[in-house]
Amino acid sequence: MTTADLNRKAPPTIATANPIAPADAWPTVSVIIPIWNDAVQLRGILASFERIEGILEIIVGDASTGPECREIAEAAGARVVTLPQPSRGKQMNAAAAVACGDVLLFQHADTEIGQEHIDSLRRTMADATIVGGAYYRRFNPHHRTRKWLEPLVRRINRGKRATLWGDQSMFVRREKFASLGGFAPIPMMEDMEFTRRLRQSGRVELIDPPMWSSARRHKAYGSWRASLEIFAVVQLFRMGVSPERIHQHYYRRGGKGRQGPPVEAEAGPRGV
Repeated sequence: MTTADLNRKAPPTIATANPIAPADAWPTVSVIIPIWNDAVQLRGILASFERIEGILEIIVGDASTGPECREIAEAAGARVVTLPQPSRGKQMNAAAAVACGDVLLFQHADTEIGQEHIDSLRRTMADATIVGGAYYRRFNPHHRTRKWLEPLVRRINRGKRATLWGDQSMFVRREKFASLGGFAPIPMMEDMEFTRRLRQSGRVELIDPPMWSSARRHKAYGSWRASLEIFAVVQLFRMGVSPERIHQHYYRRGGKGRQGPPVEAEAGPRGV
């Protein structure tokens, strides 16, 4: 090596801290859908997935009292894991236990999903430093007068301690989910409990595009009443009331499996 070689400056290095991986290197996704006597919503969400590419498999954790949901899922090509009693945490754990994808996407049947959501998820999780996350929220079109609150909800969701609610379609690496022991085996509030452990375990990201969930219970019981009930449920859980007791209260009106309203944010009750 000559003196000239030693004095020659090396070309500048361009830093690429988070290079965007090509689509063929994106992780695979297993979709987990918990269901309980909700055939209409299950049929609808499975129809949505028929139009989406990039899904490795769909697994339904079914705790329904009859065969309809299982038959709908199987007809759509989904795998079905059957449980004797409804408990969302247990249903999702059982389905996740047989999943093969790199990333688990926990999808409520009454929450929207599109190709753009899956592409965003896979692109995000191509970054190996991210352990999981969820989508930002937007209001159901039924809540027309709430749209101005969306920036506030987004800010709340972005907080470092903010809960990743189930109707934000939480996602997590399969190996990370297993190492954390999955969801707590409780009938509800499993998302709130799991968020704390997930955030402690590594980097969590909220992603776009935002998604909305069904407003059916708001329509059925009134927006103020439903929102106040959501607020009460969250506070009761924080005060240490058992998820089993909360579940009995939350679903007290519907012995036939009617689902409760989505928890939209931790900002308290709001009206339309």
